[in-house]
Amino acid sequence: MDNTNHTPSKRIDAKELTMLALLAALAYVVMFLSKQIPVNVLGFLNFDLKDVIVCITGFLFGPLQAAGVSLVVSFVEMITISSTGPWGLLMNVLSTCAFACTAAWFYQRQRTMKNAVIGLVVGVLLMTAVMLLWNYLITPIYMKAPREYIVTLLVPTFLPFNLIKGGINATLTILIYKPVVTALRKAKLVKPSTGTNQGGKKKTGVLIVAAVLLVTFILLALVLAKVI
Repeated sequence: MDNTNHTPSKRIDAKELTMLALLAALAYVVMFLSKQIPVNVLGFLNFDLKDVIVCITGFLFGPLQAAGVSLVVSFVEMITISSTGPWGLLMNVLSTCAFACTAAWFYQRQRTMKNAVIGLVVGVLLMTAVMLLWNYLITPIYMKAPREYIVTLLVPTFLPFNLIKGGINATLTILIYKPVVTALRKAKLVKPSTGTNQGGKKKTGVLIVAAVLLVTFILLALVLAKVI
């Protein structure tokens, strides 16, 4: 996907801090707009798209920076528009980091489309597993419901919700990463690529598949939310 060199141990400079702040602000705006979409599950499970921006942050700078942006955005969300308090903050950070930091770790090992796709798939699966555990542990507290009731929701509700949410975020990341990074390069906000282009036809095929999957995941989200 992108071959910009980045050394994880390199001291974060002013330009990188500026970019991280910009991406955090963008992630917050995307989160806010996501909450305006009248599609949710159980009244509080929103198909939040900020993970796309956090994942792009991880692809550009690394999993640690993605985790930092996730924490900042989730904290600001908690003190501005969220009604779930610290528990919501915890669940937000766990969900986003399980997805975005995992995907970024795979991509940083070798910056190719293949590794990006592998990282995103593993990130979706890990996020789903992590959230099943934490929904079991934490959701009874802020829903003020018996744990036995939450257990009945894990497989029919929380499992498909997290898989669909992760699928939407993963496919959107694949589709918009290149245009976003190209725009940032033109604005000289990130370093230009130092690698060679990889398999144009293969990339096109991946983008087509991602677009089809995105439509599929959106339809599944509407079904799960009982909109259609």
